[in-house]
Amino acid sequence: MTTRRDCLKFSMAAALATLLPQGRLLAADDAPLLTRPIPSSGEQLPLIGLGSSATFSQVARGEDASALRDVLQALVAGGGSVFDTAPAYGASEEVAGALARELGITDRLFWATKVNVAGRGEDAKADPAKAREQIEASLKHLGKERLDLVQVHNLADVPTHLGVLRELKAQGRVRYVGVTSTSKPAYSRLIDTMRNEEIDFIGVDYAVDNRDVEETILPLAQERKIGVLVYLPFGRTRLWSRIGERSLPEWAAEFDAHSWAQFMLKYVAAHPAVTCITPATSKARNMTDNLGAARGRLPDAEQRARMAAYIDALPAAG
Repeated sequence: MTTRRDCLKFSMAAALATLLPQGRLLAADDAPLLTRPIPSSGEQLPLIGLGSSATFSQVARGEDASALRDVLQALVAGGGSVFDTAPAYGASEEVAGALARELGITDRLFWATKVNVAGRGEDAKADPAKAREQIEASLKHLGKERLDLVQVHNLADVPTHLGVLRELKAQGRVRYVGVTSTSKPAYSRLIDTMRNEEIDFIGVDYAVDNRDVEETILPLAQERKIGVLVYLPFGRTRLWSRIGERSLPEWAAEFDAHSWAQFMLKYVAAHPAVTCITPATSKARNMTDNLGAARGRLPDAEQRARMAAYIDALPAAG
């Protein structure tokens, strides 16, 4: 049986990473990860990154962050670079910044964070000065003079926040700007923003059993040349609950998926609009397994349809 807990040889080849005395990272498998270009610039990003909500955030609140140090080490050792965080994720931003400095990998990461000082509610307004303060705090936490990407979290007061981000981009403090939403009721506002604002990225939820973004959002991102960061590719724990203890189908080997995590991530990665997927984890072995989804073949259209049908036929998570 192939489960998330198994470490098959395909994942282990990429997993073995050690921190050398000089802080240099060495991976056992030097096969490069598949990459995608940021549409607005052409800069290449590895298809799999790391998010810091959920379990990463929970561990960051504790006193022992050694597990997160191992996760960041595994990310970079395996060829990844994108780290997605937010001030709303508790201590994640600050802890990750400190650990990256300790490991000597700060400049090897693509730091993506968010801004939201508007509070709750669609009509809540943001104070531009407080937005700048929050971004300055992120710069301090991450030990950077310039952030790679800052997005307006949950479409909060987009005009105000995006105005601040554009000022900072013009000043060279932020390289890319965007907006995020993982709420289906807000998709119409996300679509309006994509159509009417000049942005480099969106962040959105997408999974093999959560495919609504395939209808309008992903095609529009391609049309408007907007990069896509994918959140919740496992539906938090929803997909794991649906899969249970089932064995991975033998036909998953046709597109080099050797674990359920790779199966789910490869479905998402195969969509050409996707720039990078950022599943959160607090375990280095899971980080390495996830990175395996950006190696080898990706499923074609027929295989993706089979993957979706397979998952759809499973009982819904209780």
